[in-house]
Amino acid sequence: MAPTPPEPAETVLTRSPSLAPLLARGAVLSPFRRPGPAAAHPRTRLVLPGLRPDPARLAAYARVCGFPAGADTLPVTYPHVLGFPLAMRLMSARDFPLPLLGLVHTSIGITRHRATPSAAAYDLTVHVDGLAPHRRGTEAAVVTRLRAGDDLVWESRSTYLARHRTSHTEERARTEKAPELPAVEEWQLPGDLGRRYGAASGDRNPIHLHPLTARLFGFPRAIAHGMWTVARCLAAHGVPDAAEVRADFRAPVLLPGTVTYAADGGRFALRGGRGRVHLTGAVTSL
Repeated sequence: MAPTPPEPAETVLTRSPSLAPLLARGAVLSPFRRPGPAAAHPRTRLVLPGLRPDPARLAAYARVCGFPAGADTLPVTYPHVLGFPLAMRLMSARDFPLPLLGLVHTSIGITRHRATPSAAAYDLTVHVDGLAPHRRGTEAAVVTRLRAGDDLVWESRSTYLARHRTSHTEERARTEKAPELPAVEEWQLPGDLGRRYGAASGDRNPIHLHPLTARLFGFPRAIAHGMWTVARCLAAHGVPDAAEVRADFRAPVLLPGTVTYAADGGRFALRGGRGRVHLTGAVTSL
Protein backbone atom coordinates (compact mmCIF):
# COMPACT_ATOMS: atom_id res chain seq x y z
CA MET A 1 0.00 0.00 0.00
CA ALA A 2 1.34 3.44 -0.97
CA PRO A 3 2.07 5.74 1.97
CA THR A 4 -0.42 8.51 2.62
CA PRO A 5 1.09 11.87 1.62
CA PRO A 6 1.56 14.30 4.50
CA GLU A 7 -1.02 16.99 5.09
CA PRO A 8 0.06 20.39 3.74
CA ALA A 9 1.57 22.76 6.29
CA GLU A 10 -0.63 25.81 6.84
CA THR A 11 0.47 29.38 6.20
CA VAL A 12 -1.99 31.99 7.46
CA LEU A 13 -2.24 35.22 5.47
CA THR A 14 -3.48 38.56 6.72
CA ARG A 15 -4.67 39.77 3.30
CA SER A 16 -5.14 38.52 -0.22
CA PRO A 17 -1.94 38.72 -2.32
CA SER A 18 -1.66 41.17 -5.22
CA LEU A 19 -1.79 39.35 -8.55
CA ALA A 20 0.48 41.62 -10.64
CA PRO A 21 3.78 40.87 -8.83
CA LEU A 22 2.89 37.17 -8.67
CA LEU A 23 2.40 37.07 -12.44
CA ALA A 24 5.71 38.86 -12.91
CA ARG A 25 7.56 36.49 -10.56
CA GLY A 26 6.03 33.44 -12.23
CA ALA A 27 7.03 34.75 -15.67
CA VAL A 28 10.64 35.30 -14.56
CA LEU A 29 10.91 31.81 -13.07
CA SER A 30 9.13 29.98 -15.91
CA PRO A 31 12.24 29.30 -18.07
CA PHE A 32 13.87 27.49 -15.14
CA ARG A 33 11.02 25.05 -14.51
CA ARG A 34 11.49 21.35 -15.23
CA PRO A 35 7.95 19.96 -15.42
CA GLY A 36 7.06 16.32 -14.88
CA PRO A 37 4.53 14.34 -12.82
CA ALA A 38 7.30 13.06 -10.52
CA ALA A 39 8.44 16.57 -9.61
CA ALA A 40 7.85 17.81 -6.08
CA HIS A 41 5.02 20.29 -5.57
CA PRO A 42 4.32 22.80 -2.78
CA ARG A 43 3.20 21.18 0.48
CA THR A 44 1.66 24.38 1.76
CA ARG A 45 -1.98 25.23 2.41
CA LEU A 46 -2.58 28.97 2.31
CA VAL A 47 -5.28 30.19 4.69
CA LEU A 48 -7.03 33.56 4.53
CA PRO A 49 -9.39 33.87 7.54
CA GLY A 50 -12.22 36.33 8.02
CA LEU A 51 -12.59 37.20 4.33
CA ARG A 52 -15.52 39.43 3.40
CA PRO A 53 -16.24 39.91 -0.33
CA ASP A 54 -15.95 43.50 -1.49
CA PRO A 55 -19.46 44.65 -2.60
CA ALA A 56 -18.20 46.90 -5.42
CA ARG A 57 -15.97 44.21 -6.96
CA LEU A 58 -18.71 41.63 -6.54
CA ALA A 59 -21.20 43.89 -8.33
CA ALA A 60 -18.74 44.46 -11.19
CA TYR A 61 -18.17 40.71 -11.48
CA ALA A 62 -21.89 39.94 -11.53
CA ARG A 63 -22.44 42.60 -14.18
CA VAL A 64 -19.76 41.36 -16.60
CA CYS A 65 -20.74 37.70 -16.15
CA GLY A 66 -24.50 38.17 -16.38
CA PHE A 67 -25.47 37.19 -12.83
CA PRO A 68 -28.43 39.03 -11.24
CA ALA A 69 -27.50 42.43 -9.84
CA GLY A 70 -27.83 42.93 -6.11
CA ALA A 71 -28.24 39.24 -5.26
CA ASP A 72 -27.64 38.43 -1.60
CA THR A 73 -25.64 35.26 -2.38
CA LEU A 74 -22.29 34.87 -4.12
CA PRO A 75 -22.36 33.67 -7.74
CA VAL A 76 -21.35 30.02 -7.79
CA THR A 77 -18.04 30.81 -9.50
CA TYR A 78 -17.08 33.81 -7.34
CA PRO A 79 -15.19 31.90 -4.62
CA HIS A 80 -12.77 30.84 -7.37
CA VAL A 81 -12.06 34.54 -7.95
CA LEU A 82 -11.49 35.02 -4.22
CA GLY A 83 -9.09 32.09 -4.12
CA PHE A 84 -7.24 32.80 -7.38
CA PRO A 85 -4.61 35.13 -5.83
CA LEU A 86 -3.73 32.42 -3.30
CA ALA A 87 -3.49 29.84 -6.09
CA MET A 88 -1.23 32.21 -8.03
CA ARG A 89 1.00 32.64 -4.99
CA LEU A 90 1.49 28.87 -4.87
CA MET A 91 1.97 28.48 -8.63
CA SER A 92 4.46 31.35 -8.86
CA ALA A 93 6.54 30.13 -5.91
CA ARG A 94 10.02 28.69 -6.36
CA ASP A 95 8.94 25.21 -5.28
CA PHE A 96 6.18 24.94 -7.93
CA PRO A 97 7.66 22.84 -10.76
CA LEU A 98 5.48 23.88 -13.70
CA PRO A 99 6.14 27.06 -15.72
CA LEU A 100 3.48 29.68 -15.10
CA LEU A 101 3.82 31.01 -18.65
CA GLY A 102 1.75 28.83 -20.94
CA LEU A 103 -0.10 27.08 -18.12
CA VAL A 104 -3.60 26.20 -19.39
CA HIS A 105 -6.71 25.92 -17.21
CA THR A 106 -8.26 22.66 -18.45
CA SER A 107 -11.15 21.95 -16.07
CA ILE A 108 -12.95 22.96 -12.90
CA GLY A 109 -15.24 21.01 -10.62
CA ILE A 110 -17.27 22.94 -8.04
CA THR A 111 -19.38 21.68 -5.16
CA ARG A 112 -21.56 24.24 -3.41
CA HIS A 113 -22.94 22.61 -0.28
CA ARG A 114 -25.33 25.43 0.56
CA ALA A 115 -26.03 29.06 -0.26
CA THR A 116 -23.15 31.46 0.36
CA PRO A 117 -24.44 34.87 1.53
CA SER A 118 -22.50 37.75 0.01
CA ALA A 119 -22.35 39.67 3.31
CA ALA A 120 -20.89 36.80 5.36
CA ALA A 121 -17.30 36.28 6.50
CA TYR A 122 -15.45 33.19 5.27
CA ASP A 123 -12.21 31.32 5.81
CA LEU A 124 -10.54 30.57 2.48
CA THR A 125 -7.94 27.84 1.92
CA VAL A 126 -5.99 26.87 -1.20
CA HIS A 127 -3.47 24.09 -1.78
CA VAL A 128 -1.89 22.13 -4.63
CA ASP A 129 -3.31 18.62 -4.46
CA GLY A 130 -0.70 16.99 -6.69
CA LEU A 131 0.68 16.52 -10.19
CA ALA A 132 -0.47 13.95 -12.73
CA PRO A 133 0.77 12.87 -16.16
CA HIS A 134 -1.25 14.03 -19.16
CA ARG A 135 -0.82 12.94 -22.77
CA ARG A 136 0.28 16.50 -23.58
CA GLY A 137 2.39 17.16 -20.48
CA THR A 138 1.76 17.44 -16.75
CA GLU A 139 -1.35 18.62 -14.93
CA ALA A 140 -1.47 20.24 -11.51
CA ALA A 141 -4.62 20.12 -9.39
CA VAL A 142 -5.45 23.10 -7.17
CA VAL A 143 -8.09 22.77 -4.45
CA THR A 144 -9.92 25.81 -3.06
CA ARG A 145 -12.26 25.60 -0.07
CA LEU A 146 -14.56 28.14 1.57
CA ARG A 147 -15.75 27.69 5.14
CA ALA A 148 -18.31 29.58 7.20
CA GLY A 149 -17.29 28.87 10.77
CA ASP A 150 -16.74 25.12 10.97
CA ASP A 151 -18.93 24.37 7.93
CA LEU A 152 -17.48 23.66 4.49
CA VAL A 153 -19.86 25.56 2.20
CA TRP A 154 -18.03 25.58 -1.15
CA GLU A 155 -15.07 23.76 -2.71
CA SER A 156 -13.47 23.43 -6.11
CA ARG A 157 -10.77 21.46 -7.88
CA SER A 158 -9.10 23.05 -10.92
CA THR A 159 -6.60 21.39 -13.23
CA TYR A 160 -3.84 23.32 -15.01
CA LEU A 161 -1.80 21.81 -17.84
CA ALA A 162 1.86 22.50 -18.62
CA ARG A 163 2.54 21.25 -22.13
CA HIS A 164 5.79 19.40 -22.80
CA ARG A 165 6.98 16.34 -24.68
CA THR A 166 5.93 13.02 -23.23
CA SER A 167 6.03 9.41 -24.39
CA HIS A 168 2.47 9.98 -25.67
CA THR A 169 3.14 13.25 -27.48
CA GLU A 170 3.02 11.66 -30.92
CA GLU A 171 -0.07 9.58 -30.21
CA ARG A 172 -3.31 10.60 -31.84
CA ALA A 173 -5.43 12.53 -29.36
CA ARG A 174 -8.39 10.63 -27.95
CA THR A 175 -11.23 13.12 -28.01
CA GLU A 176 -14.57 12.63 -26.37
CA LYS A 177 -17.42 13.70 -28.61
CA ALA A 178 -19.13 16.78 -27.24
CA PRO A 179 -22.89 16.47 -26.69
CA GLU A 180 -25.11 17.90 -29.41
CA LEU A 181 -27.18 20.27 -27.29
CA PRO A 182 -29.87 22.60 -28.67
CA ALA A 183 -28.94 26.24 -29.09
CA VAL A 184 -30.48 28.62 -26.57
CA GLU A 185 -28.87 32.02 -27.15
CA GLU A 186 -26.26 33.68 -29.33
CA TRP A 187 -23.84 36.06 -27.63
CA GLN A 188 -21.83 38.83 -29.29
CA LEU A 189 -18.61 39.22 -27.31
CA PRO A 190 -16.88 42.64 -27.52
CA GLY A 191 -13.15 43.10 -27.95
CA ASP A 192 -12.76 44.63 -24.48
CA LEU A 193 -14.42 41.73 -22.64
CA GLY A 194 -11.08 40.45 -21.33
CA ARG A 195 -10.20 43.87 -19.92
CA ARG A 196 -13.62 44.22 -18.29
CA TYR A 197 -13.47 40.78 -16.72
CA GLY A 198 -9.85 41.36 -15.69
CA ALA A 199 -10.84 44.57 -13.90
CA ALA A 200 -13.65 42.80 -12.04
CA SER A 201 -11.73 39.61 -11.18
CA GLY A 202 -8.18 40.93 -10.85
CA ASP A 203 -6.94 38.40 -13.45
CA ARG A 204 -5.09 40.63 -15.92
CA ASN A 205 -3.21 37.95 -17.82
CA PRO A 206 -1.92 39.63 -21.03
CA ILE A 207 -3.45 36.95 -23.30
CA HIS A 208 -6.88 38.34 -22.38
CA LEU A 209 -6.25 42.07 -22.66
CA HIS A 210 -5.10 43.22 -26.11
CA PRO A 211 -4.38 41.68 -29.52
CA LEU A 212 -0.73 42.76 -29.31
CA THR A 213 -0.06 41.14 -25.92
CA ALA A 214 -2.02 38.03 -26.94
CA ARG A 215 0.11 37.65 -30.11
CA LEU A 216 3.22 37.45 -27.93
CA PHE A 217 1.82 34.13 -26.67
CA GLY A 218 0.73 32.76 -30.03
CA PHE A 219 -2.88 33.93 -30.22
CA PRO A 220 -4.11 36.00 -33.20
CA ARG A 221 -6.32 38.11 -30.92
CA ALA A 222 -7.09 38.41 -27.22
CA ILE A 223 -9.01 35.46 -25.81
CA ALA A 224 -11.81 35.39 -23.25
CA HIS A 225 -10.99 34.15 -19.76
CA GLY A 226 -12.02 30.53 -19.38
CA MET A 227 -13.63 31.34 -16.04
CA TRP A 228 -15.70 34.05 -17.72
CA THR A 229 -17.06 31.47 -20.20
CA VAL A 230 -18.15 29.06 -17.47
CA ALA A 231 -19.52 31.87 -15.28
CA ARG A 232 -21.55 33.30 -18.18
CA CYS A 233 -22.96 29.85 -18.99
CA LEU A 234 -23.90 29.20 -15.36
CA ALA A 235 -25.51 32.64 -15.09
CA ALA A 236 -27.72 31.68 -18.04
CA HIS A 237 -28.31 28.12 -16.83
CA GLY A 238 -28.98 28.76 -13.15
CA VAL A 239 -27.50 26.76 -10.27
CA PRO A 240 -29.34 25.46 -7.17
CA ASP A 241 -28.05 26.45 -3.74
CA ALA A 242 -26.64 22.93 -3.25
CA ALA A 243 -25.13 21.66 -6.47
CA GLU A 244 -22.16 20.16 -8.26
CA VAL A 245 -20.76 21.83 -11.36
CA ARG A 246 -18.25 20.40 -13.81
CA ALA A 247 -16.77 22.31 -16.74
CA ASP A 248 -14.10 21.34 -19.26
CA PHE A 249 -12.32 24.03 -21.27
CA ARG A 250 -11.84 22.74 -24.82
CA ALA A 251 -10.79 25.66 -27.03
CA PRO A 252 -10.12 29.40 -26.53
CA VAL A 253 -12.71 32.03 -27.48
CA LEU A 254 -11.21 34.80 -29.63
CA LEU A 255 -12.31 38.40 -29.00
CA PRO A 256 -14.32 39.96 -30.47
CA GLY A 257 -16.44 37.01 -31.51
CA THR A 258 -19.81 35.30 -31.60
CA VAL A 259 -20.63 32.21 -29.56
CA THR A 260 -23.71 30.09 -29.04
CA TYR A 261 -24.87 28.97 -25.62
CA ALA A 262 -26.52 25.55 -25.78
CA ALA A 263 -28.21 23.60 -22.99
CA ASP A 264 -30.43 20.63 -22.30
CA GLY A 265 -31.42 19.56 -18.79
CA GLY A 266 -28.36 19.80 -16.60
CA ARG A 267 -25.85 19.91 -19.47
CA PHE A 268 -24.54 23.02 -21.22
CA ALA A 269 -21.99 23.97 -23.84
CA LEU A 270 -20.51 27.01 -25.55
CA ARG A 271 -19.93 26.72 -29.29
CA GLY A 272 -18.27 28.92 -31.89
CA GLY A 273 -18.33 29.03 -35.66
CA ARG A 274 -18.24 25.81 -37.70
CA GLY A 275 -19.37 23.84 -34.69
CA ARG A 276 -16.19 24.42 -32.68
CA VAL A 277 -16.80 23.57 -29.01
CA HIS A 278 -15.22 25.94 -26.50
CA LEU A 279 -16.68 24.61 -23.27
CA THR A 280 -18.79 21.70 -22.03
CA GLY A 281 -20.27 21.30 -18.59
CA ALA A 282 -23.00 19.99 -16.36
CA VAL A 283 -24.93 21.05 -13.27
CA THR A 284 -26.22 18.44 -10.81
CA SER A 285 -28.51 19.32 -7.93
CA LEU A 286 -27.50 17.86 -4.57
